[in-house]
Amino acid sequence: MNTYIALLRGINVSGKNIIKMIELKQLFLDLGYHNIVSYIQSGNVIFKSNIKEPLLLEDTIVKGICNRFNYDVNVLVLTKKELTTIFNTNPFLAKDPTIDISKLHVTFLNTEPDLSKKHQIEALVINSDDDFIISENCVYLHCPNGSGNTKLTNNLFQKKLNSSATTRNWRTVTKLVELSNESIE
Repeated sequence: MNTYIALLRGINVSGKNIIKMIELKQLFLDLGYHNIVSYIQSGNVIFKSNIKEPLLLEDTIVKGICNRFNYDVNVLVLTKKELTTIFNTNPFLAKDPTIDISKLHVTFLNTEPDLSKKHQIEALVINSDDDFIISENCVYLHCPNGSGNTKLTNNLFQKKLNSSATTRNWRTVTKLVELSNESIE
């Protein structure tokens, strides 16, 4: 069986699209997945499946959430290897291992980004402390003044890079890597 990490965008935020984790876990069980572990209330699920196509898993989970909860949410499914690679190649940590990780985030992209409007994103942060680095399937963020004070948002990346997006702070990414590496029995 393969280990996957599902990242759901837009559940349990500001009192909208409320899904209890026990109900989300049950949905994953009903969809035929195994060894399900959820992490915090914002839609992070580690699970195992024999299915080898993450896009098929994404579609199945999106449809399952829509059918059971009547919510239309973005779901991104990563393989354990993809998440580990993203974790191990954070360019901000490579440059400065002592950087304050509470100021680091990753925006995960559902598709390869269209870079034709990257200059527009750069223009937004040219006079700020915020920084970003676009990788193949994610955007690494450093927001020294906090994520609530940055112009580098999911919606911005979705519009400018032409890809659905969901962001996690570095502590959450670290915990998801740890959980995916554990022997989930």
